[in-house]
Amino acid sequence: MGGMTTTELTAAEQDLRSRAEEVLATLAGPSARLREDQWTAIHALVALRKRALVVQRTGWGKSAVYFVATALLREAGAGPTVIVSPLLALMRNQIDAAERAGIRAVTVNSANTADWERTYDAVDAGEVDVLLVSPERLNNPDFRDRVLPRLTASAGMLVVDEAHCVSDWGHDFRPDYRRLRTLIAELPDGIPVLATTATANDRVVVDVTEQLGLAAGEPLVLRGSLDRESLRLSVVKLRSAADRLGWLAAQLDALPGAGIVYTLTIAAAEEVADFLRERGYPVASYTGKTDPAERLAAEGDLLANRVKALVATSALGMGFDKPDLGFVVHLGAPASPVAYYQQIGRAGRAVERAEVVLLPGHEDQDIWRYFASLAFPPEPVVRQTLRVLGDDTLSTAAIETRVDLSRTRLEMLLKVLDSDGAAKRVKGGWLATGEPWVYDEERHRRIAEARKAEQQAMLDYIDTTQCRLVFLRNQLDDPHAQPCGRCDNCAGSAWSTDVDGAASAAAQERLARPGVEVSPRKQWPSGMKELDVPASGKIPAGELAESGRVIGRLSDIGWGTRLRELVGGEDQPVPKDVLDACVRVLAGWGWEERPVGIVGIGSRTRPHQLDHLARRISEIGRLPLLGTLRPTGERPGEHANSAQRLAAVWNAFDEPDFTLPDGPVLLVDDLLDTGWTMTVAARLLRRAGASAVLPFALAQAG
Repeated sequence: MGGMTTTELTAAEQDLRSRAEEVLATLAGPSARLREDQWTAIHALVALRKRALVVQRTGWGKSAVYFVATALLREAGAGPTVIVSPLLALMRNQIDAAERAGIRAVTVNSANTADWERTYDAVDAGEVDVLLVSPERLNNPDFRDRVLPRLTASAGMLVVDEAHCVSDWGHDFRPDYRRLRTLIAELPDGIPVLATTATANDRVVVDVTEQLGLAAGEPLVLRGSLDRESLRLSVVKLRSAADRLGWLAAQLDALPGAGIVYTLTIAAAEEVADFLRERGYPVASYTGKTDPAERLAAEGDLLANRVKALVATSALGMGFDKPDLGFVVHLGAPASPVAYYQQIGRAGRAVERAEVVLLPGHEDQDIWRYFASLAFPPEPVVRQTLRVLGDDTLSTAAIETRVDLSRTRLEMLLKVLDSDGAAKRVKGGWLATGEPWVYDEERHRRIAEARKAEQQAMLDYIDTTQCRLVFLRNQLDDPHAQPCGRCDNCAGSAWSTDVDGAASAAAQERLARPGVEVSPRKQWPSGMKELDVPASGKIPAGELAESGRVIGRLSDIGWGTRLRELVGGEDQPVPKDVLDACVRVLAGWGWEERPVGIVGIGSRTRPHQLDHLARRISEIGRLPLLGTLRPTGERPGEHANSAQRLAAVWNAFDEPDFTLPDGPVLLVDDLLDTGWTMTVAARLLRRAGASAVLPFALAQAG
């Protein structure tokens, strides 16, 4: 919808707009002028104290709306603006922008704990215009009980950035966003609320307004065109992972400026970055496992064009602001057009042409299914969690010994129960509130169906013959969608599918190169006494395994598919190509002392495969096969977290009935999952006299 024109403004409104333009000039430069929708939002927030949802493309100027509104509200005597922002990178950019406009902004996050008290004092003293907090901070007991009530009472405005995180998809991503509904409901009358996002279709718009309680008082909803005139969208279909990687290596120089290469997994990001560096490109990997200081350095290198690309997972997404980003390439398709549009929206904000290329892979759907399996737990598990919680405070680690969920999924569940009022986070852990709680089966079914529909839409995008940007904009319910005239389908000028032979061969060699180092477990999980396992604290030096090796990870671009087929298939001998890879890994290990023998780990599911693997390594390496650790009793069930898994395998093997000579022992298995089977087996061998245990397996999960 459009805003009021200047001629329609009252004198007071004209004064307000003039002042808003002045603030914008300090923020964005003397030539900057407010868009009509920006003014409409600022007027609604400042003059009318309304609630608003702004859905506009990346780079449109959503942050200008809340910074200009903050300046005007502060001049009118209002309290500080509280911005709930999901990523540290986003916070850093926002603070820099605020300072340019003379707005004093500070942040409270996990990276600056030493500054929290000083920050709170500055807020109380009126020295802060903007306080940026992460959604997780809202659920920190000390912040929630001591700081949040003061902010709620004194805030001049609340801003919810990246508000799509509160919608159905967001409950898995950032469940803490759900607490915002309670926070908004407790705000005094007349406190404006602004929610912003670049990616929201009709379903998400309705869900966000309902989840945040914005629907009260007829909120202003401003939705603009999602066109980006600089983007050139293409899809390049290639036969194999080696061809895709070879194509990228051959074409990277032809892509304009500096950009982002997105992958679907951490392993792929690291693998691709390693290969591109080997080909002479200045690139860096950027994932959820990257050290925070290294992340910051990588962002700076990309902003300053010191690297050609960051090879990243979705960890580099919301809030990363590089207006001259020249390209975005995806090695593997994201699971939804919405996620895809958000990531490609990083490119082309201040350049005339930016290339957007999707290289879909055959394994993409396997990865989608894996991530979908990590969604909200089924009702029996949730009910068990509620039974475990009681009047006594329990730490997350203690709950983990009684609820078989991974730490990440357990924490997500507890936060959802907290935001729904069934549990409460307190210092030291969690309590049950005793409030009734209903498992919303219908909602979770709806989310699962939405996921499937969006995955199919992504497959349709890959195959569409219509304008690609129209396809994406229709997925986001953009009523202004028109053929772009620029994408491969509109312009008829697709990237070539020819792959440079040398680049493809180099990629094939890199992907076929086996060998990944695996760090040993060094600490027992907490609370094992609850599960009748006499283990706590650090694993004694005399019971530790050494650093191990696997051929590859199940999520690897190169070996992943082959290994998934092998460790998840029939009980059959290990094929020659895999044995050859084992030999290459063992030959390149570089151990300080050669093993004196081999011990196999017995298997109930693939005993012949494991026996064959240990025997062939023994024969090829001319090492004696000392024996096999035989499993006892029933097969341990599948377990999701460390405590449950360790308890299941603690007594899973008989004591060794064979003699161990002096020296290191090579311990052979098929799959390293949580790592606890290998840890327990190594402990047995160390206690039986092995001077060192060297773990080796075909594959590592993840």
